[in-house]
Amino acid sequence: AAADGLGSIAIDTTQLNMSVTDPTAWATAMNNLGMVPVGLAGQQLVTDSICVPGFDPSLSMMTGITPINPMIPGMGLVPPPPPTDVPVVKEIIHCKSCTLFPPNPNLPPPSTRERPPGCKTVFVGGLPENATEEIIQEVFEQCGDITAIRKSKKNFCHIRFAEEFMVDKAIYLSGYRMRLGSSTDKKDSGRLHVDFAQARDDFYEWECKQRMLAREERHRRKMEEDRLRPPSPPAIMHYSEHEAALLAEKLKDDSKFSEAITVLLTWIERGEVNRRSANQFYSMVQSANSHVRRLMNEKAAHEQEMEQAKESFKNALTGILTQFEQIVAVFNASTRQKAWDHFSKAQRKNIDIWRKHSEELRNAHSEQLMGIRREEEMEMSDDDSGDNPSKKLRVDDSALAAQAYALKEENDSLRWQLDAYRNEVELLKQEKGQLFRTEESLTKDQQLQFLQQTMQGMQQQLLSIQEELNNKKSELEQAKEEQTHTQAMLKVLQEQLKSAKELAEINGHDESQANEINVLTVALVNQDREKNSEKRSPGLKSEKEALLIGKIT
Repeated sequence: AAADGLGSIAIDTTQLNMSVTDPTAWATAMNNLGMVPVGLAGQQLVTDSICVPGFDPSLSMMTGITPINPMIPGMGLVPPPPPTDVPVVKEIIHCKSCTLFPPNPNLPPPSTRERPPGCKTVFVGGLPENATEEIIQEVFEQCGDITAIRKSKKNFCHIRFAEEFMVDKAIYLSGYRMRLGSSTDKKDSGRLHVDFAQARDDFYEWECKQRMLAREERHRRKMEEDRLRPPSPPAIMHYSEHEAALLAEKLKDDSKFSEAITVLLTWIERGEVNRRSANQFYSMVQSANSHVRRLMNEKAAHEQEMEQAKESFKNALTGILTQFEQIVAVFNASTRQKAWDHFSKAQRKNIDIWRKHSEELRNAHSEQLMGIRREEEMEMSDDDSGDNPSKKLRVDDSALAAQAYALKEENDSLRWQLDAYRNEVELLKQEKGQLFRTEESLTKDQQLQFLQQTMQGMQQQLLSIQEELNNKKSELEQAKEEQTHTQAMLKVLQEQLKSAKELAEINGHDESQANEINVLTVALVNQDREKNSEKRSPGLKSEKEALLIGKIT
């Protein structure tokens, strides 16, 4: 018989006919251990070279995590199980003090109990009565290092191995008949029964190993979580005058503003503001406020860029729609009878398909353009409503709010219906071939141009009237200034006249001197009146000015 999978597990007839004193007989029997299923169907035994400690399925009960058993076939640690249809051939095993004879191959394999976790101890029953501890060690030390043998007075013992995989090799010997030397006495022979034994030391070591593996798994998962976790923010330093001065400089820098404002907020929430530091905190808050204008400018710049992008997209869409209109016009012109009759049937079919496809694309683009314009109109209406101060008042009454919302919804639906009707009308006009404007639209355009011209003329007249009004106001102000000036001159002359008369009476001058003074005063008044008359218009503007001139003369 031969089997593939675990290496040298093939047994030839030459191996069966080997001599009894062959020293490699035991090694040959041990090599066959890799193909014997023990207790579990479909799971082969594990040799020394591929034995890897792993998780036990019951680990999840103790640690709360799902372990991975490295001994599962297909994980890359053990080769696949051998074919089950290959018969197992056991050989005679010769030792120095005894001989082991294999059981009948036609009998079923000996039964074993369920393997305890971390089992390193086996129960060996059916020993010969005359078997000593040295003979037992001689037989079973070929399976691996033995740490302890506990022999009972009866015909059984417990053997503890150094590793778990050695137990599988010892289980292989179950069913062998043991004979001491060449004696035929009953006390010197017995049929071995090897089974798993449950020991507290094995279970404790297995638990320790599982805890160590669980700790390693938790550490590995924690390292993975730490690697994937975003970095924590830097620690906030404590407040001091030096740190406050550095923070004030950072607040003025646009690149470090976000980091500095976080520190400032933390300090204020910690309660670092007091009478001594109030001025420093006020200056820092003022520096933070200075960034508001910068942020608003950035927002305005971004909004301008967005508007420019929208405008460029709308212009490009308009150009595309114009080209679609031209293509549809070409198709409509080709479907007329003058050109349509000259095409073949296949050509007409293709032209019809192309025309329908172009019309669908044209309609889709026109709807998209109308949607953009509708959004712009809605934005403009929202801006108008936001500028109106009467609409900024908040109404607490829920009924009024609900009614206003319902009216808004109704208004939006009516607006959408109107836009849909407009689109339908445009499509109908385009389908009928009304590509040019009618005479009525031309007359309306002419009327509109005429009204615009009349409005411009009226605006120019209004501007000229305003200029004349401003000139009249300036002339009136000049006349008022002249009136005040003449009144002041009159008062001064009257005072001079009175003083001159008094001096003449006191000094006893004759009337000729007084007349000369009167003549001088009248000449001065006339000179002043001539100057004023040169400045102002020749005609008198009011009765008050005429009376004033009469008094002066």
